[in-house]
Amino acid sequence: MNAILDNITLPEFGMPTVEPKISSEIYNKRIEKTLKCLEKRNIDVLVVYADREHMANLSYLVGYDPRFEEALLILRKGSKPALLIGNEGWGFADLCPVEVKKVLFQSMSLLGQSRQESKMLKDIFMSEGISKGKKVGIAGWKYFSNQETPSPEQWIESPSYIADTLREITGNNNNVVNVTDIFMNPADGLRIINEVDQLAAFEFASCYSSQGLRNVIFGLKTGMTEYEASRLMGSCGIPLSCHQMLSTGKRAEYGLPSPSMKRIEKGETFTMAFGLWGALNARAGFVVHDEKELPEGIRDYVDKLVIPYYTAIAEWYEHIGIGVKGGELYDIIHNRLNDKFFGVGLNPGHYIHLDEWVHSPVFKGSEIVLKTGMAMQADVIPATGTEYYTTNIEDGLALCDETMRKEFENKYPDAWKRIQKRRQFVMETLGIRLKPEVLLFSNIPAYLTPYLLSPTKALKIVR
Repeated sequence: MNAILDNITLPEFGMPTVEPKISSEIYNKRIEKTLKCLEKRNIDVLVVYADREHMANLSYLVGYDPRFEEALLILRKGSKPALLIGNEGWGFADLCPVEVKKVLFQSMSLLGQSRQESKMLKDIFMSEGISKGKKVGIAGWKYFSNQETPSPEQWIESPSYIADTLREITGNNNNVVNVTDIFMNPADGLRIINEVDQLAAFEFASCYSSQGLRNVIFGLKTGMTEYEASRLMGSCGIPLSCHQMLSTGKRAEYGLPSPSMKRIEKGETFTMAFGLWGALNARAGFVVHDEKELPEGIRDYVDKLVIPYYTAIAEWYEHIGIGVKGGELYDIIHNRLNDKFFGVGLNPGHYIHLDEWVHSPVFKGSEIVLKTGMAMQADVIPATGTEYYTTNIEDGLALCDETMRKEFENKYPDAWKRIQKRRQFVMETLGIRLKPEVLLFSNIPAYLTPYLLSPTKALKIVR
């Protein structure tokens, strides 16, 4: 297997005309699964904290995401889920797809707004069945390990006033524990294994995020400002999973900057990323037509960096599948890109959900087995720290066994047609062999153009 640069026609894969929805039945099943997990751990009550950025666990359960405020969900067996919300979330919560008990807690509201109508937090907690001796689990957006602290269950990343109040009521600090791993642990976290409807929603979002990058790839011109280039991505209104990134020149070396009024010049480095709920796509390269427009010392950019990188990515794509261990994917990348020059530091692949990075099963020695229903992000970013800069190709995919594939095809035939077109392009044109369970969600699937001003010059695999 090796990669070459060639003239390639990227097909139009189509855009959605139907938006997948998560039904109330699915939300209720998620609540049932969560309650069973709590029972196994002898947890009496679950408290889920969310703010605008860290809302995925709460939204997974009841379909509510805070807009300007924060929110708390209290979940216990035999009781309707209680949703604590502020002034501006009160009416918005009526749109929850699952029945909840709304509780006004105005401390969730923005500063300066009324605090006169809600009860004290302690009283609310006690009215929802939390009392002395009860075991309470808190889920936020992160949990910790023994490598970080000898008592990871006691590290709780929700606001102190919430944890302190719960500790006061239960009478023992050990009665209040971090249980975020119920949702996010990389082996069998509840948000790691997705329903077909959720995967279809991710594909829907990925169409828009990937098409946005495609618009930039084929519309980029020197003299544009970064803002003008970023506007090519468009905005359909799906909430962002991260800030929009596009930068050139010196700032591009840091990867994360937002666009600016800087004008894009020939010969500069370039990076961009667009993330929506359930999808993120990213690309990086040089603003040139070909190697002749690169700085003289790095005109072997494609041969030295991009070709080895793309070959590693292609092998990653060919190997990923149901039953594969995360450590195997790690080894593929680090065996091919083992020279320090490539500087691959972060996990080469991770889970994606409403949040851009849930967790990763891909690390050295990982025995975590990939399963049907998992949504993954192909994400390998070299950091050479040299004039060669980087290259990057990030796209989303899902793993579905035969039963799940049939369900996907029956429920979402248009999305299924797009997925099959992408698979055909990647296998027949780009030369990457895919297992049947690998469903591609991007409209620029495995399509890497190192020279941004020559969008039809892309990498492919030859054997």
